[in-house]
Amino acid sequence: MEKRKQVLSCIQPTGHMHFGNYFGAVKNWVDLQEKYDCIYGVVDYHAMTMPYKAKNLRNQTWELIFNLLATGVKVDNLFIQSLVPEHAELCWIFNCFTSYGMLQRMTQFKDKSLKNKEGGDDFISAGLLDYPVLQAADILIYRADYVPIGKDQVQHLELTRNIAQRFNNQMGKEYFVMPEPLLTEIPKVQSTADPSRKMSKSAGEKHYINVFEKEERIRKQIRSAVTDLGDTKEGEMSAGIENLFGLLRASGKQEAHDSLMENYLKNDLKYSDLKAEVADGLVSISSEFVERKAEIMSNKKEIKNKIKHSSYEIRKTAQQTVKEVKDLAGLINVRF
Repeated sequence: MEKRKQVLSCIQPTGHMHFGNYFGAVKNWVDLQEKYDCIYGVVDYHAMTMPYKAKNLRNQTWELIFNLLATGVKVDNLFIQSLVPEHAELCWIFNCFTSYGMLQRMTQFKDKSLKNKEGGDDFISAGLLDYPVLQAADILIYRADYVPIGKDQVQHLELTRNIAQRFNNQMGKEYFVMPEPLLTEIPKVQSTADPSRKMSKSAGEKHYINVFEKEERIRKQIRSAVTDLGDTKEGEMSAGIENLFGLLRASGKQEAHDSLMENYLKNDLKYSDLKAEVADGLVSISSEFVERKAEIMSNKKEIKNKIKHSSYEIRKTAQQTVKEVKDLAGLINVRF
């Protein structure tokens, strides 16, 4: 039987899971489990690169774990990054194979640094500059074949491949396999309050819809969704309407999508009908997940122990990789 390829993907614990997160990444995680051997990480080290509160970080990490399990991610596939300290050790080794100039050119470092300064904070952590190297360690430590990413993340995977290649060249051995991007079709989910911007928690409560929100709140947000920003050219679909159709398709209501699209093309679309179908689709998904999460929360202690165990098991692979890397790099290994 042919061995299944391995997939690695990680997510930061930054609070509520909204439908942009779910349709953009988590739904894909659940689907990929059927075809590949998957390792999924909640990367709490990465969440430290911007100002944060320690208690919030710990709570948000567990909250995200519970949410991921409720959406269908398998417990054995999940680990918490800080329970696998080899990530940080490999990151340091990789720092010595990464140029400073390359890190400065990374788009997200520029964007987040600017956001800090605009917010009146001149402090920019070295971690913010260095986190793409930690990201490379996250991927390469498990010898992943594929990394599911959107097109906007290709730059980071290229850095990972560059670090791996430089390490291989310097050590004179093709140790790391070059991970390939798994470019799956990811729905573009915009804010229903302002469809010119992505659905995001950082923009404020009205700009995201929590997957685990109460039904009435979800319906209210969809009812108040902006349909036209007033800058649409004649013959073009407005960003608001396009976003609602995208949400409808992503929620699995293809028949309703096609029927309403036909009405749109005939100039016979009622926005209220479109919004009602979108709300039904999102509520249907949310209700199922809320029910599953309630079961998980009733058994929280056992779930936490299972995640600690899965992290322990997944760590064994990380430990073996670091041991081999240290041997290749001329470092001293502890052998009992």
